[in-house]
Amino acid sequence: MPAESGKKLFVGPRFRRIRQQLGLSQTQIAEGLGISPSYINLIERNQRPVTAQILLRLAETYDLDLRDLATADEDRFFAELNEIFSDPLFRQIDVPKQELRDLAELCPGVTHALQRLYAAYTEARQGETLAAAQMADRDVGTRYEANPVERVRELIEANRNYFPELELAAETLRDELNVPAEGLYAALAARLREKHSIQTRIMPVDVMRETLRRFDRHRRQLLISELVDPAGRAFQLAFQLGLGECGQALETIIGRAGPLDDAPRRLFRITLANYFAAAVMMPYPAFLAAAEALNYDIHVLAQRFNSGFEQVCHRLTTLQRPNARGIPFFLLRVDNAGNVSKRFSSGTFPFSKFGGTCPLWNVHSTFDTPDRLLKQVIELSDGTRYFSIAQMVRRPVAPHPQPQPRFAIGLGCEIRHAARLVYAGGMDLEKTEGTPIGVNCRLCERENCAQRAEPPITRTLILDETTRRVSSFAFSNAREL
Repeated sequence: MPAESGKKLFVGPRFRRIRQQLGLSQTQIAEGLGISPSYINLIERNQRPVTAQILLRLAETYDLDLRDLATADEDRFFAELNEIFSDPLFRQIDVPKQELRDLAELCPGVTHALQRLYAAYTEARQGETLAAAQMADRDVGTRYEANPVERVRELIEANRNYFPELELAAETLRDELNVPAEGLYAALAARLREKHSIQTRIMPVDVMRETLRRFDRHRRQLLISELVDPAGRAFQLAFQLGLGECGQALETIIGRAGPLDDAPRRLFRITLANYFAAAVMMPYPAFLAAAEALNYDIHVLAQRFNSGFEQVCHRLTTLQRPNARGIPFFLLRVDNAGNVSKRFSSGTFPFSKFGGTCPLWNVHSTFDTPDRLLKQVIELSDGTRYFSIAQMVRRPVAPHPQPQPRFAIGLGCEIRHAARLVYAGGMDLEKTEGTPIGVNCRLCERENCAQRAEPPITRTLILDETTRRVSSFAFSNAREL
């Protein structure tokens, strides 16, 4: 949020989100900045400006990178609104881009509401769920809830994939256990046995069949399949402890989300327990310090913390503690059919909420080079550049003749952070040509792309039987209205 000295800015909603991310009241942040609570209230209501001096004081007092905090949420909201309003549904409505950006910045709550309405509309239109029937047949007073997976993703994004209560609980547990990474599994099993009367048993695959973990409440046994690797076993024990020892913290976080139907509530609880488990395996201070010292070498971090490649990549997206931030990474997990099963971003990467990914991003190429880590500079149509790495992972082992589950993990950051990564060593990042990619085919307006799977919905398709182009689709330069 750069500003010249003395320049006045009206950024109320943006300022309020910064304060809420820091977990501070208006009175507390006013004390820290040396101004009155009433002035903070007026700033957040856009009735008073915030000067460059106040912004600099905010950055110094709370060790904030105002460039990230000023644009990350607004850029993401704008990208999502742009995707929604590119739908042919709005073909007759010419909404200027600046109006969408103003809406994203000034009315984030309205943006969330539009996202949920559009998600419900998309599900009903595509017939993926019974959303239309639920809307038509619901009783008076019954509230419609969108896809629980997307709802939980929204909640994670709203918290910037960082939950301080769970971080504190995980650090407290590791301090009490006081064991190195290689002794964590045994210590967690002892904790479950001694404090919760739960016995941990590694079971044969013919007993567990398609189940990897099961908690037997009656016998007080935690059963884990022999197919789960050591890192996964420790993770499952930490997950069980999270449910047993962090119940109040989980409910507090879930309560902040507002009313939730049963499915998204349960999924959010499971997601938070998974977050706790990762934080136990990779405690924040030690993990961040190691990541910085090792220049984010994922394989070495995995060895040091007795974790898997995907676990480390996912953990790297959560390093958003005020005064102790890591690189703001984004993460994507896809299968070899291009289905996205994970997407997290603590930065500004504009993931598509209603489509797939660009095939020119080399995350998809990892299935052809399973033992290699690939790196790439990518560039979006607006000129924004990112540095990404990608690798295929197998998890867990599957008995013959079942197919071996395979996923590709893509991890990246804005190009300005790339020099801190061991993977960018020896590269001239300024001169390296970026691979031009799009958010996805339906929103990408790049011409002559041989990988294009469908025409952009923002352009008119041109059909010419006399010509065969490199791309399967030709389209006009004029936007459809």
